[in-house]
Amino acid sequence: MEAIFKIQPTEFNERLLLQIKKMFEGKQVTITISTVMDETDYLLSNPANKKHLLDSLASEPSVSFSAEEFENHVATILKQA
Repeated sequence: MEAIFKIQPTEFNERLLLQIKKMFEGKQVTITISTVMDETDYLLSNPANKKHLLDSLASEPSVSFSAEEFENHVATILKQA
């Protein structure tokens, strides 16, 4: 049996421990505690990977337009649909 608990540190308390003990009564358990890192933080945590990603973003062509130009473009696309 496996259970994953995603909780805040403030939720670590005696009640939680007792619930875990009850769930796994009579069984040996392994408890692993890790922090949650979002995808962006993870990808940027390695300096070489960060440089590659930022270089890749910088090499992408960019397009700029006003809100009015955007609305006109959307209207044109919707007329074609």
